[in-house]
Amino acid sequence: MTKLWGGRFTKPTNKLVEEYTSSINFDQKLALQDIEGSMAHVEMLGACDIIQMNEVIQIKEGLLAIQEKVKNGDVTFSVEHEDIHMNIEKLLIDEIGPVGGKLHTGRSRNDQVATDMHLYLREKTKGLMELVEAVQSSLVEQAENHVETILPGYTHLQRAQPVSFGHHLMAYFWMFERDKDRLQDSLKRVNWSPLGAAALAGTPYPIDRQMTSDALGFDQPYPNSLDAVSDRDFILEFLSVSSIMITHISRLSEELILWGSQEFQFVELDDAFCTGSSIMPQKKNPDVPELLRGKTGRIYGHLMGLLTLLKGLPLAYNKDMQEDKEGMFDTVETLEGALSLLAPMLASMQVKGDQMKNAVNEDYSNATDIADYLAVKGMPFREAHEVIGKIVLYSIQQKKYLLDLTLEEYQDFSSLFEVDIFEKLNPNQVVAARNSEGGTGFDQVRKQIQLAKEHLS
Repeated sequence: MTKLWGGRFTKPTNKLVEEYTSSINFDQKLALQDIEGSMAHVEMLGACDIIQMNEVIQIKEGLLAIQEKVKNGDVTFSVEHEDIHMNIEKLLIDEIGPVGGKLHTGRSRNDQVATDMHLYLREKTKGLMELVEAVQSSLVEQAENHVETILPGYTHLQRAQPVSFGHHLMAYFWMFERDKDRLQDSLKRVNWSPLGAAALAGTPYPIDRQMTSDALGFDQPYPNSLDAVSDRDFILEFLSVSSIMITHISRLSEELILWGSQEFQFVELDDAFCTGSSIMPQKKNPDVPELLRGKTGRIYGHLMGLLTLLKGLPLAYNKDMQEDKEGMFDTVETLEGALSLLAPMLASMQVKGDQMKNAVNEDYSNATDIADYLAVKGMPFREAHEVIGKIVLYSIQQKKYLLDLTLEEYQDFSSLFEVDIFEKLNPNQVVAARNSEGGTGFDQVRKQIQLAKEHLS
């Protein structure tokens, strides 16, 4: 078959060139978006008297027939026709005859592909926001059940201060809330219409770009035709937001892996989200969070790949930009899979509160509260800090924890100690006392859970 663009050429395309330059193996994911954009475009061509209305009707009927075949999986795309746009156009001409060739009036593959990607990313961004909310709901549910479950809080992966487990989980809720906000905000840039910019300079046909923009649900057309076909910022922004989100997923996954280990035993993941060993029958491996953690690198790579691709490109369209799609598709699918697994994995996770409590009772993470205790009684905090350091050192040497010391032992370090010190050192009291806004105090955790529910509703 002669190429749809082949009039200027005297030789057929080398088969290796065809295979190497073809994008149909991956951009066929844009088939429905391509048809959607074409439907709006042909309606506009008719409304502007650029083609006749009977031709509009024929083309629309042909596009609808192809759309149905695509949805049913009854279409075979060909490398010979290069990309999704040429494949759809060839299918249309086969369906309704030469009049199908009029569909391409007043547009180029350059504005066509950009429009398809805007439509695709808008749909996928909204879907990802819903998946993020499902993860957030699982976090809120677990947090609400474990407001008064206490675990060691860490800095430098060293035990620092006891915190509510619900409070710890809610930290991830707010991370994902920011991810969701970034996705929402990115839609402002996604929702511009390139359609009608043509190859780079616009078109001499009296088209109505506002009409196609409105028909496709965009906020506005791009004001500049060169920018419309050259812009991939909206994909860069999506990949950047995705990189931040997968970082949050990876951090949470790392904690789930640690907490589920024999050394911690703070949580147990449901068997449905773990696998076994082919040689060690006792193993229960956290493969899902490990893979979630591992997928981070590929999304970072897609971001860096597109940044590198674009950094030296002159305006307007260049064939290099064919490489913008696979990373976008893979990032979408990677996040869809990750979020779809994370929500039920968190919801089904067993929390071992007793094990967490034992860990808190066998450390020195309540030491800061002794310093605060002495400071309230008038000792300068820095002096109190030194006193407590000596008490911790003494306890370690005696192989005791702070609640194991007697009042007399405390009073050897300061006469300010009284019997109420033991109440102050109780882990529940330590956590409950941190009632400042946003703190781990139980009342504060309940407040932020309520706030989170309001955000979700």
